[in-house]
Amino acid sequence: MKLVFAGTPEVAVPALDALITSERHEVVAVVTRPDAPAGRGRRVVASPVAQRAEEAGIEVLKPAKPSEREFLDRLSTLAPDCCPVVAYGALLPKAALNIPVHGWVNLHFSLLPAWRGAAPVQHALLAGDEVTGASTFRIEEGLDTGPVFGVVTEEVRPTDTSGDLLTRLALAGAGLLAATMDGIEDGSLKAVPQPAEGATLAPKLDVADAELDWTAPALRVDRVVRGCAPAPGAWTLFRGERLKVMSAVPKPEAAGAPGGSGTDAQADLTPGELSVTKNAVHVGTGSHPVELLWVQPQGKRPMRGADWARGARITSGERLGH
Repeated sequence: MKLVFAGTPEVAVPALDALITSERHEVVAVVTRPDAPAGRGRRVVASPVAQRAEEAGIEVLKPAKPSEREFLDRLSTLAPDCCPVVAYGALLPKAALNIPVHGWVNLHFSLLPAWRGAAPVQHALLAGDEVTGASTFRIEEGLDTGPVFGVVTEEVRPTDTSGDLLTRLALAGAGLLAATMDGIEDGSLKAVPQPAEGATLAPKLDVADAELDWTAPALRVDRVVRGCAPAPGAWTLFRGERLKVMSAVPKPEAAGAPGGSGTDAQADLTPGELSVTKNAVHVGTGSHPVELLWVQPQGKRPMRGADWARGARITSGERLGH
């Protein structure tokens, strides 16, 4: 089939690669978001998908809005059989949806109808899901409501961050999307409507969603840290400034659990209260403490929690949070 691929971030590149190397399909163009500032220098750069397409000698379209007449005219001229999509980042108007013969087919990183929306992997971790996956579905005007072509499943590991999990799903999903294109082409694959039950929403997380609540149980703190890594990044306040918590681990043994080696001081930590030893820093929660493994103070580089605590010269009774 003749394909026009739509995608923007790095997570979409494996799927683009799978389609470029497919012997059954031809990617005639790529649609991506316009160049944008990135990195510390805020230099304007092309998206990862645009860069990969340019390397492969593929035409790149960067409409500010996919409803622009110039874009729609070019898409009509290209006359794609299907438009596969991975994290494009803009709503597609009906005029665009109607152009390809087989429509637009999205690779979404959840087992639909669970976690419809912009941040499915982050919400799966926040909810404590043990299994997640990726789905391919035909895009319609509703939010991730279209009929599903296929799925792959992925076990959530206890230490997974959203970045870890998304990396694995991007690779597994690339194969799924290529297989979906194959099945659409030869007619062996039919889309099945999503069930009415079990639908959940996964809106984009903002900075406020990533603030840690130390009165919550340690399990919840752990989920927020992992679910918000690498973005938007879990954080808390320390001495009135923002402290990013990049990695942390619950420590039930620090609270004197059976067989543990915790101290009474750590067992008595109140929510947000800090306890510092030579090699570790613990924080009290609504249940047992968590150990801060990696943090990033405001305006500074990431560092080990114990190194940060030594440099900050934490005194008895100091705490994190409001």
